[in-house]
Parts: sequence; C-alpha cells; structure tokens
Amino acid sequence: MSEPQILTEARRAAFLDRDGVLNIDNGFAHQPGHVQWVKGAMQAVALLNKRGYFVFVVTNQSGIARGLYTEQHVRELHAWMADEFKAQGARIDEFVYCPHHPEAEIAQYRIACACRKPGPGMLQDLMKKWPVQREHSFMIGDRETDVTAATAAGIAGYLFPGGNLHAFLTQRVLG
Repeated sequence: MSEPQILTEARRAAFLDRDGVLNIDNGFAHQPGHVQWVKGAMQAVALLNKRGYFVFVVTNQSGIARGLYTEQHVRELHAWMADEFKAQGARIDEFVYCPHHPEAEIAQYRIACACRKPGPGMLQDLMKKWPVQREHSFMIGDRETDVTAATAAGIAGYLFPGGNLHAFLTQRVLG
C-alpha cells in the first residue's frame, strides 16, 4: 500500500497472488472478517523482506465487476492486510488488483484487459514503477493463470498447492 521510496538500485521482487496464497480462498473476500490466513504467510513475507525482495500482491478481483463489492472495499481490505503483516514484522510493498471481467455485470468493468491474469499487466506495471530486477524475480499463485501471467511478464512462476507458504517458499522457490 505504501508509495515507493526514491530507489535507484534494482532489487528482486516476489509477486504473490492474494486469495489462495496469502489467505484461504473462501470466495470473494472483501472484509477483514472474511480473511483466514494461509499457514506460514506472515513468515514467508517476513523472510522475503529479510532477503531484500520487494513484495507485491497481484490479485484479480472480479467480485467488483460482478457487483458483489466495490473498489473501496478492496482498498480498505488491503490497508487492513498491510497493517496485519506490519504487526507481524512483515511488509507488503504494494497491492494491485484488477477489477475487470469480460462478462461483468457492471458495464464499466466489462473489459478484456491485460491486467487481468493470465495477462501480465499488473506485473509489468509494477516492474515499470519499481526498480525490479526481473531475472531474479518470481510469482507464486494458486492457479495456472498466475503462472501464465508470470511467464508472460518474463519471470519464474510457481504453483502453490496450498499448505504452508513459508515451507513452500523455502523448499521449492528459494531452495
């Protein structure tokens, strides 16, 4: 949620899907009471921070396009999530979301856009905004669309099968 500081040195970045990676995907979470953290999520983000990675959350939020909740709900939830991570000694550098869906109920969101995963738009926009070292960056998602977005953005993509995110990160991604 924070604005980027004036940074000139490129750093590695970890792009994380939200629902199914950081929190249990219970369908259209848009309030703090809907969030159940994935085991090891806080520790995984703290480890990435300690190792010098930017940490970004990139999430499709078609519930906006479906009229289930608003962009303001998502922004408020992301601010709350950032505070929860901060309270555990972890930092999310920025949250981004795509509110679009090609079959949206709400006309203004009925768009087939490059930001909606599997499109790479959200990742590419973050790489333009922040000094990201692409060749050592990666994405973790719980769907093939996340891995496809990572590949299209020119970074490694990992499919998280659930369980403990910290264990997955240390055993499968960081080695």
